[in-house]
Amino acid sequence: MTLFQAIVYGIIQGLTEFLPISSTAHLRIIPALAGWSDPGAAFTAVIQFGTLVAVFIYFAKDIIAILRGVIDGIIKRNLLHSPEAVMGWMIAAGTVPIVVLGLLFKKDIETTLRSLYVIAASMIGLALVLLLAELLEKRRITQGVQLKSMDKVTWRDALVIGCSQAVALIPGSSRSGVTITGGLFVGLTRETAARFSFLLSLPSVLAAGIFELIKQRHELLSADVGLLNLAAATIVSGIVGYLAIEFLLGYLKKHTTYLFIFYRLIVGAALLFFLLRGTIA
Repeated sequence: MTLFQAIVYGIIQGLTEFLPISSTAHLRIIPALAGWSDPGAAFTAVIQFGTLVAVFIYFAKDIIAILRGVIDGIIKRNLLHSPEAVMGWMIAAGTVPIVVLGLLFKKDIETTLRSLYVIAASMIGLALVLLLAELLEKRRITQGVQLKSMDKVTWRDALVIGCSQAVALIPGSSRSGVTITGGLFVGLTRETAARFSFLLSLPSVLAAGIFELIKQRHELLSADVGLLNLAAATIVSGIVGYLAIEFLLGYLKKHTTYLFIFYRLIVGAALLFFLLRGTIA
């Protein structure tokens, strides 16, 4: 891996981690088109630290309030004493499905599921599910149903979105994509679905990054990758990721996710076409 490639990977990771178009898919597709080798699941998990920091910085006020609420609840022996404490435990509960399934299917996620055929199918499949969620959202608005803001998120909503997040273990599905989709299905506004999606990603992304860094540290710091390349990709992903968060939250206040649905359909269909023609191995 060259420094240029590492920077490109960082840009891709930062830009696509939060947009519902799948960072893993683009980290497989773009290297394949450029003739580069697959950077690997471990490299992808570690450079997510950059986007993780972006979430911490952007949502610092919310995260501090949630952590304070959880800690105060533990000290007072009243875990659900405040809305912030409840939100913290909801995020914890919503993280359980992806942790359990991630450990159970870790080998498949890192090998066979990184197939470009799987990624093409995921790109198209989630686009259709997201389209269904958008149509349901439109129907609710037409019927005058009040969509939920952040303070109206329930335990049921958190668990449904948490189970949706587990689908992101399939490369090409998109963590933000599946969680935003889950949020739309349970009646959240688009902006609320995105905000909850970003907060929900914190525990699982942090755990996955630490796990892969410890387990694959020799491979990641070897001459094939290198500490400089790993650091560069992580820093760039964080900077670009922060800008992507700001863009998406502003965009979803006034727009639907149709732009991302069409993009996923086009990219998924094009990838499948190139695979079937043998243009991409």
